[in-house]
Amino acid sequence: MKINKIVKKGLWAVLITGILFFAILVFHIITAKPTVYESPNLQVSRIDFKENIDSAYAKKICADLRSIKGLTTDSIIVKRNVVVYFHNNKITNSKKVYDELMSKGNYDAQRYILPAGLANKEVCPVDQNSYSYKLSKKINQFFN
Repeated sequence: MKINKIVKKGLWAVLITGILFFAILVFHIITAKPTVYESPNLQVSRIDFKENIDSAYAKKICADLRSIKGLTTDSIIVKRNVVVYFHNNKITNSKKVYDELMSKGNYDAQRYILPAGLANKEVCPVDQNSYSYKLSKKINQFFN
């Protein structure tokens, strides 16, 4: 008899907890505002340097790039003799960034320009006609 009461109390506690979690989830879905992503405005660009870039030189390049308006300051990658950076294409473009960087320092570099054959090529590796892509897009839209 005593075990029966304990089991009933345990089941009630689990049921009430489940109802509370479900209510919180529904409340969150109803009141959550969709996330606005700036990523469609981000563009990746590259500058090729003719000289080797050591750590001190890389710091100077990064500091000069960070001072340019429109660049995302945390997304500057320096490897070998190449600098890759992300910029907001509503504010600036790769030509303006290159010109401004060249005016800030005496760099021996050139702006990388994508060959015409690759410029219009789709780069997304996901098959956008697949069932899994469409399902994940629907789920993402539901929660956002």
